[in-house]
Amino acid sequence: MKKYLLPVIMLAIFETVAITLWLTMDNLFYLLNFSYIGISIALGIFLFLRKYKHARRVTQLLVGLYMFFYLGVMCRENMQIEGFWYYLFTGVFEAATIHYAVAKIFGPLIFGRGWCGYACWTAMVLDFLPYKVPMQPRKKIGWIRYFTFALSLIFVASLFLAHLGNMEKIMFRAFLMGNLLYYAIGIGLAFLFKDNRAFCKYICPVTVFLKPMSYFSLLRVTCDTGKCISCGKCKRVCPMNVDVTDHSRKRKNGTECILCFECVKNCSKDAL
Repeated sequence: MKKYLLPVIMLAIFETVAITLWLTMDNLFYLLNFSYIGISIALGIFLFLRKYKHARRVTQLLVGLYMFFYLGVMCRENMQIEGFWYYLFTGVFEAATIHYAVAKIFGPLIFGRGWCGYACWTAMVLDFLPYKVPMQPRKKIGWIRYFTFALSLIFVASLFLAHLGNMEKIMFRAFLMGNLLYYAIGIGLAFLFKDNRAFCKYICPVTVFLKPMSYFSLLRVTCDTGKCISCGKCKRVCPMNVDVTDHSRKRKNGTECILCFECVKNCSKDAL
């Protein structure tokens, strides 16, 4: 039963967040919201341990569709980075600000870039594309993410400086248009670079939050060098080009690991 400890721990973490926010914010929504996400993630990890090949995709769909359609479309909450800036500027600690604090700012100290692998609704669609294993070397254009990060901040700041009315309506439209733009760019880049995760590597502004915190992540894929035969397969199948055979936190693309466990599944010696 020890191998099932990880999904229990993940569920416990999310239940702790759920109960804490429920009691401090006096809002039952937070209990239901984070409990649902925690159960979905724990289920995905459990299915992975049971060697179900689509385990991660189950969690991706459960969480991604919930975040996009229920929170985003039905509840009209902008859960993208623009929504985070919007609530931050208005001084409201709820919705997107809580989401970013848990999933993308402080959460990565525990589970790294797990958000990208299990919950992102943009990556949820991109992972259906045919280039699951990168077909070309990684490009040196990661600086673009900092440009899109700054652009999102400038966009929301400009709306406030213009003193526009109906800001919530504008932010909802920005959520819809932003997602369409992300999908269009992400799909285009995937086919251009033959890499489903090209958008995540070069464009996504959220990674500006995720990368530095992921450096200190407690959950990491590690390698048993006694079992490893240096065949290189783990590096070839990694969608984020991470060198998982290196134990150091400075390993190649170390802050890019999305905990998809493709390397673990494909290691013939169970060294990972």
